[in-house]
Amino acid sequence: MSVSIYNNPTFTDSPYGLKLQQTFSTAGTFSVTIPTGINRVYAIVIGGGGGGAGIITGSGSGGGAGSYSAGWTYISNTVTVGAGGTGGANGAVGTAGGDSLYGMVFAKGGGGASLTSGGAGGSGTVAYTGAPASSLYNCNGGANTVGISGVCGGGGSIQAGGSGLIGGGGGCNSTTSGSAGGSGNGGNGGNGFTTSGQAAGGGGAGFISAGGNASSSTGGAGGSGGGGGGGAYNATTSTGGNGGSGVVYLYY
Repeated sequence: MSVSIYNNPTFTDSPYGLKLQQTFSTAGTFSVTIPTGINRVYAIVIGGGGGGAGIITGSGSGGGAGSYSAGWTYISNTVTVGAGGTGGANGAVGTAGGDSLYGMVFAKGGGGASLTSGGAGGSGTVAYTGAPASSLYNCNGGANTVGISGVCGGGGSIQAGGSGLIGGGGGCNSTTSGSAGGSGNGGNGGNGFTTSGQAAGGGGAGFISAGGNASSSTGGAGGSGGGGGGGAYNATTSTGGNGGSGVVYLYY
């Protein structure tokens, strides 16, 4: 008798024997209270997504997704959730997403988009569960091409963002059409926006929500949990989308 591991009600995303007790999805540093007698916590930690670049005379680029890390840690009385990177305006680059941290579990924010290529997903060397980082984990952003897909998708430049557990934001073509953001655990990337002489890329999906749609000359925002914002192009104004904030789950 065969059993499908993809459709089996006995499987769960929660660590064995534990329950999700606390969720933090707003950027900032917060106090954490752990019940007496609990000495270790299993944490899932995701960095903020990078912001997209806003280009007036060329194609916009999307930011990269925040990285994903998980593991056991001694308890801490504070948690840090990385903010999403800010989209650049009128020829400015996007900023990187903020890092997220609980105890000993750390996740880098996604890379901000440059004026020539999308931001890198993860943008660091810390890999999931401490395994060696690879090109499929910290995915590079595209340079006039689609962002690389993997665990943490890279932002696209002219074309769509890469997909992954957290999708990178899409870039946009300067003369034809805005591209979609990459998909992620939280859903699909946002749609691009296109009209005569104007285009913007959609935001990448985050870990817990879909990416935002582009609007006029502003790229779509990244989904909550670290998707990168899409880039934008316009003849007179251009603003890259903001990256989504990170998220921290605590199980015990």
